[in-house]
Amino acid sequence: MSDQKIEQFGASKNFGGWTKMFSHPSESCGGEMKFSVFLPPQAESGNVPVLYWLSGLTCNHENFITKAGAQQYAAQSGIMLVAPDTSPRGAGVQGEDDDYDLGSGASFYINATEDKWAANYRMEDYIIHELPKIIGVNFPVVKGKESIFGHSMGGHGALTLALKNPGRFCSVSAFSPICAPSQCQWGEKVFTNYLGENRESWKKHDANELIQNSTLEIPLLIDQGGDDPFLEKELNFELFRNTCEKRNQKLTARLQSGYDHTYYFIATFMEDHIQHHAKAFFA
Repeated sequence: MSDQKIEQFGASKNFGGWTKMFSHPSESCGGEMKFSVFLPPQAESGNVPVLYWLSGLTCNHENFITKAGAQQYAAQSGIMLVAPDTSPRGAGVQGEDDDYDLGSGASFYINATEDKWAANYRMEDYIIHELPKIIGVNFPVVKGKESIFGHSMGGHGALTLALKNPGRFCSVSAFSPICAPSQCQWGEKVFTNYLGENRESWKKHDANELIQNSTLEIPLLIDQGGDDPFLEKELNFELFRNTCEKRNQKLTARLQSGYDHTYYFIATFMEDHIQHHAKAFFA
């Protein structure tokens, strides 16, 4: 996989660096995958740390890179950004395009085990193994200097992947993450379809469950909009914050009054998140 070819299909110069888009055949997902990168100006003269962004439901490789305003801050800090798609596309799984919260655009960054989905919906393998190999071979990144963040479903992915891979990332952060998917409608729907009916198997993909039996030794930041329409029923922000307090888990958790679930909210606090990761990279 490390010698896999990627094909560039877009490039724009911005903030002294380059935003580029690529496609490649994916072994993990059994088809073509796309991702976007921002190469800061510092990458022209040396290796840079890499920060992975995981987007939320219905998004693709473009949403973050075009809406979040992250490039200017990444350029200032000398950080490469990588934004993969949220799921396989056109895998041919029956019903994959029927609902916004299951199938296309809704992988939840796990490896599906149910037969219907298991051949293609292996986004955990893609994010943790396949994509980093591609990035390491094709771009000037510092080995061992990688962090992860995300939004909503992607915030869930960032938290759980960091918890399941201790020592892998330098830092983690999230905007409005789905903190306890086993206890909300979105999570129950996808976990039943991807993993089956056994709720015990769901716990290893649930940040609130994982944090009860493990800790994060890296800086952790969560921003949550106070006027987010999904706050009460789907995101479980307070539940996760309380669990962290009981476990003495270090966490910076901020409820931002008046903000919603959109990229307006994300863009407002993006600088804080880039600086959060920059401190971990360059400490």
